[in-house]
Amino acid sequence: MGYVVRRVLTGLGTMAFVLVFNFFLFRLLPGDPISLYTRGRNMDREQLRELRRELNRPVGEQFLGYLANPFSSGVDSTQFSRPVWDVIGDYVWPTLVLLVTATALSAIIGIAIGIKGGWRRGSTFDRTSTGVTLTLYAMPEFWLGMVLLILFSTGVGVFPGVFPSGGTLTPGIEPWSVEGVLDQAWHLTLPALTLTLAYLAEYALVMRSSLLDEVRQDYLVTARAKGLMDKLVRRRHAVPNALLPTITLVFLNIGFVVSGAITVETVFSWPGLGLLSYQAIRGPDIPLLQAIFLLFSLAVVVANIVADVAVAALDPRVRT
Repeated sequence: MGYVVRRVLTGLGTMAFVLVFNFFLFRLLPGDPISLYTRGRNMDREQLRELRRELNRPVGEQFLGYLANPFSSGVDSTQFSRPVWDVIGDYVWPTLVLLVTATALSAIIGIAIGIKGGWRRGSTFDRTSTGVTLTLYAMPEFWLGMVLLILFSTGVGVFPGVFPSGGTLTPGIEPWSVEGVLDQAWHLTLPALTLTLAYLAEYALVMRSSLLDEVRQDYLVTARAKGLMDKLVRRRHAVPNALLPTITLVFLNIGFVVSGAITVETVFSWPGLGLLSYQAIRGPDIPLLQAIFLLFSLAVVVANIVADVAVAALDPRVRT
């Protein structure tokens, strides 16, 4: 419990820094925020004077108001003319679906590859899998997504263009019917595959490296000396201990992939937080960008805390 309290306090300190940084960062950007906010709107002079008075309030007063409620619904998006957190709420669910699917697939497949490659170090499978996963990891996510889009959506040569090119649902289909759920899964295939391939190497290499460290430990020599079969030594002793760093990586990636999906969601027109970030940057929609930045930072901090607490619960050595 003491360890958990310390980690939570550290996370709160990090979030305090993020709040301060988030407040001042977007006020240092060039340009007139009033002209951005009033672009395309008919506003009389009195409304403009009121906006100018609000903007010219002392920075300290603005900062205290922001700290009092950083998640206030009273701040409107200049692009959508709605409260920023209401806009973000509409885009959270598609990102969560994409994130959970890609993280689960890349973790399961990557861990399996890492276990087999690490246990048979130097084998043909080990060399091939390491080369392939590193090649995929080196590819920019947006480029890999565009290649998959061209091959399997547009169709080139022997590659059939069977997948949709964007969106989450074909127009005219009821979202929560059986046909609608299958159609959404079909739309999800290419963006989820892109993120899965991009993050596959992380899990495979971390698991492989961790397993190689465990293979050299004395307790595995003792287990073999007691007569346990090789597959039991691997399954019961080596793999559970080697999984600990990978568990940390899973939680950390949950926080980072939320922001890392920006390019993939843009390529596939997937209506999640990544595409929303791209639209806010193009605006630029400063209030929306500020809220998205805060949400992304919060996701990373929370993922770090959960990762540390989970590993500490599984490995008593961490707590000491």
